[in-house]
Amino acid sequence: MSSQRPIVKFRDGQFHYENDEIVTEFPLTIFVNDNEFATMVCTPMYFEEMVVGFLASEGVIRFIDDIKNMRIDRDKGIAYIELHAEQTVSQQYYSKRFIGSCCGKSRQFYFYNDVITAKTSTSNMTIEAGKCIQLMSQMQESSNVFKQTGGVHNAAICDSDGIIVSHTDIGRHNALDKLYGHCLMNRIPIKDKVLVFSGRLSSEVLMKAAKIGVGIVLSKSAPTDLAIKLADDLNITAVGFIRGTTFNIYSHPERITAEKTFNKTEQTTVSDVTNS
Repeated sequence: MSSQRPIVKFRDGQFHYENDEIVTEFPLTIFVNDNEFATMVCTPMYFEEMVVGFLASEGVIRFIDDIKNMRIDRDKGIAYIELHAEQTVSQQYYSKRFIGSCCGKSRQFYFYNDVITAKTSTSNMTIEAGKCIQLMSQMQESSNVFKQTGGVHNAAICDSDGIIVSHTDIGRHNALDKLYGHCLMNRIPIKDKVLVFSGRLSSEVLMKAAKIGVGIVLSKSAPTDLAIKLADDLNITAVGFIRGTTFNIYSHPERITAEKTFNKTEQTTVSDVTNS
């Protein structure tokens, strides 16, 4: 979602006056059982999916059926959530937060609910190296908002056949929450799926992937050292710098396979190569 604004662009030594597409930024406050829970700054699309995914990743709900009623007041920027039960996360385990679209301290880390909701992957899925490159290209090409504005993060849930669902948002966490919410609302199994992401692979993104439940994360950008440590511990294959025809595998490389040049009917994993 975007709007047009007149700007002055400097190009080839001269100023040019033209209209530019600017991504929309929107605050949404979430109330759970009449209690204010958090305010999220987001791209105003797919509110329902984002709220469901966020509440699941925060440990407030586990399944879509935990929600009795959900109402989005778009004019006021408020999401009203009524649960069948009392709030499942004790007040002592989270603080009231303002969750921004930017990086750094807009999100607090190492909460108790991160520990109880992040899952060690049991995925047996493997994916060919060429497919990693193809999925990244498909996700980037499918994002019209990014093409228009350059101001959003892209994320997608995929299987070996291609993209199942993709979403964009100014906030990288929001984009991932929209994916998680979509899968919960549509009862899509996630264990043997791949998460494809356009942004930096930070510890928070890796933690979100673990909460979603995927075993493979593909990123266009760099990982952090803590993200790699978490990927090691949580049995997640972290792949970064997918650009052109190259990428780096930082953890659990056995899930990425490549065809042998001498026999295209056989496959070998990266760990087979490094251990030979």
